[in-house]
Amino acid sequence: MENTNYHKAASAADAASLLSGAEDGQLIAGGQTLLPTMKARLAAPSDLVDISGVADMRGVTVSGSSVTIGAMTTHAEVAGDASLRAACPAICDLAGKIGDPAVRHRGTIGGSVANNDPAADYPAAMLALGATIKTNAREIAADDFFTGMFDTALDEGEIILSVSFEAPAKGAYAKFPNPASRYAMCGVFVAQGAGGVRVAVTGAGNDGVFRASDMEAALGSNFAPDALDGTSVSADDMLSDLHGDGAYRANLVKVMAKRAVAAIA
Repeated sequence: MENTNYHKAASAADAASLLSGAEDGQLIAGGQTLLPTMKARLAAPSDLVDISGVADMRGVTVSGSSVTIGAMTTHAEVAGDASLRAACPAICDLAGKIGDPAVRHRGTIGGSVANNDPAADYPAAMLALGATIKTNAREIAADDFFTGMFDTALDEGEIILSVSFEAPAKGAYAKFPNPASRYAMCGVFVAQGAGGVRVAVTGAGNDGVFRASDMEAALGSNFAPDALDGTSVSADDMLSDLHGDGAYRANLVKVMAKRAVAAIA
């Protein structure tokens, strides 16, 4: 068994200080990814800095169409927030379908966004909603934040404090889950707002979450499911594994996009 020092941070600044003083420190929030990784002996941090108890990093604030969600807000809290559902029901529906109840009551939106798992749900929401990720050092647009599979623009020691976005006029998320893990084999978030249509895909791309520009253009001209018939998704750009090959996932992207648009329409 590896030796690990455990620290309970009182604030984001405290967490940053603890990280900077550690040989190989890791933040832990809900622990839904890090703890299984440690159990599998794939990670052995010298120090764990627990930020789950930092109160000012938790909660949902809605002011008109402006939404801010603290990084330590759990999936269950996102799914069940009445003010958020009134402003953007699509992200509540997304959160309510993550994993199982145990995962939803421990996992956090900040942890999911920071980890950027290629099959996670929140990255698609952040991209489609044009969200801003606020850290203890700066603000990063979602379009610049997700840089590849399990990779983000976060610097070492940088901590996500919250995510914010303008609620779209309409939005929906359609997901084809793996029946065992509930991770997305393909999930498509469609948002229609003042800036036009944004479509983001998770679970399918071989480089993680991405925006489907051809679909955005098609829906910008005709916001209807059949407008996507003329778009194409390259199987070469899709993940291929034991759960489904590239061609299968390419088909899922179009099917899930149509379902999301139909739900909005």
